[in-house]
Amino acid sequence: MSYDAAIKPLRSIGEFFAMSLDTFVAMFKLPFPWREFVLQTWFVARVSVIPTLLLAIPFTVLVVFTMNILLVEFGAADFSGTGAATASVTQIGPVVTVLVVAGTGATAMCADLGSRAIHQELDALRVLGIDPVRRLAAPRVLAATVVAVSLVSLVTLVGLAGSFVFSVFVQHVTPGAFAAGLTLLTHLPDLVLGLVKGALFGMAAALIACYKGISVRRGPQGVGNAVNETVVYSFIALFVINIIATAVFYTGPQ
Repeated sequence: MSYDAAIKPLRSIGEFFAMSLDTFVAMFKLPFPWREFVLQTWFVARVSVIPTLLLAIPFTVLVVFTMNILLVEFGAADFSGTGAATASVTQIGPVVTVLVVAGTGATAMCADLGSRAIHQELDALRVLGIDPVRRLAAPRVLAATVVAVSLVSLVTLVGLAGSFVFSVFVQHVTPGAFAAGLTLLTHLPDLVLGLVKGALFGMAAALIACYKGISVRRGPQGVGNAVNETVVYSFIALFVINIIATAVFYTGPQ
């Protein structure tokens, strides 16, 4: 293995973090491209809402169904709402949201920026003195973050409603007991954790998409490879961030 091949992954990681820092700095510089932000927010929300809701219902029902089987064996079926609330708020809501955002919105961002890169539109912006990171990446990252936070709340509500219907009408859990158990272990800090996870997931997916799109070099084939890598790296980042955020929250000072 040559030296260049060995150092290439490290160089890519360094370039990614450098672009991420430039993106964060660009978010606080005026004038901010609000029109691009609004357009990207609407686009990500439009392509993500329905798939997210359709994925949230079976995902939540599967988890609740498995959990309720265990609770029934212990004679604790009335605590079904407790498990459903904890799972939906802290895990299912953020995870389902970013799976869809990364699979739809982030890949579209990567393909758009990649096509601009191979057609030298980004180089044209640089010649005109316009920073592509500030003009294109920053509003996309902020848009994905806002949409992800909003979808987490929506997915959580839909997941809880689906869990209630399935537990009460299919597994014959007492409705009052289910509702009473919702706040037994889940409190405001858990809701905040779910929203923070959603924001981090959406931000990470958008940063990866923007970096991969801007750094495309090998024509249409490079765009396709960048889109595939965006999905894979976004999912890896999702689980890494999820583990770290959950561990910090539950092991930190309460």
